[in-house]
Amino acid sequence: MSAPVPADPRLEQRLEAETREPAPASPKRRGLGGHVWWRHALGILALIWALFPIVFIYSAATNPSGTLNTASLFPSGFSTVNFEALFNDASRPYWTWYKNSMIVSTIGALGAVFVGACAAFAFSRLRFKGRRPGMMFLLLTTFFPALLAIVAMYIIFAGIGDVLPAFGLNTLAGLVLAYLGGALGANVWLLKGYFDTVPRELDEAAIVDGASHARIFFTMTLRLVMPILVTVFMLVFVGLYGEFMLASIFLTDVDTQTLGVGLYGMTLGTTANELFGRFTAGALLASLPVMVLYLAFQKQLVGGLTTGSVK
Repeated sequence: MSAPVPADPRLEQRLEAETREPAPASPKRRGLGGHVWWRHALGILALIWALFPIVFIYSAATNPSGTLNTASLFPSGFSTVNFEALFNDASRPYWTWYKNSMIVSTIGALGAVFVGACAAFAFSRLRFKGRRPGMMFLLLTTFFPALLAIVAMYIIFAGIGDVLPAFGLNTLAGLVLAYLGGALGANVWLLKGYFDTVPRELDEAAIVDGASHARIFFTMTLRLVMPILVTVFMLVFVGLYGEFMLASIFLTDVDTQTLGVGLYGMTLGTTANELFGRFTAGALLASLPVMVLYLAFQKQLVGGLTTGSVK
């Protein structure tokens, strides 16, 4: 009869370590009484800082007196007097401004997405001479402030208006063209980063089947990069929706003005104090499209920004 084999002490220690229950986490890292309380404090402070202007605008918009002197931080009641006065003011066509802003922002955002997607597809998939210098030039244009080009754009569109009045100054079409001129740059780089994540083997397989670059772009690539298209659309839409400087120079007629220009006119002159309630009511309604857009496409926004940035 053979002698029993002695147990390996290292094996016993390993088995004991695997079956041992994990030690409870330190209470200092689990609750508000430990090292993480300051994170909650910063979050609450940031939330208060973000809600302060919203609460103040809502309070002023629902204040029946409708003046700046009587405005308070917290709403004391609810009244629609300022909204009714805003809608019935014939000298300040609020809904016309609203319509103009939506037209300019929507068409400008769609045009910027289409032009940027075409340029990004060319830089990502095609190989041609001057490809890298072209990308560097687009990146360089984003470093110059748009204020430097306002005088030149005003002179150019004033000349265009003499030949084509529909695209000159004081027209929505001319303003959209001016916005599309600066639609490239950062958008192309953002789109290209996402286009590079699409496998090239898909394009090669489509080319073998006889598909052209245009067919690949419109029928296959655009569907695969839809999150970044939605992201760029939202960013451009919000930027054009709140743009003021160029719109205030191009649009001088009250019936062609956008929301930013029209509402700004209510803060000028001796009637600014009396019109403060109408101004805040208009600003409160003007924030609804942006809020709805972000709530509807927040998943695409996060996915488009993160996926294209880590390539």
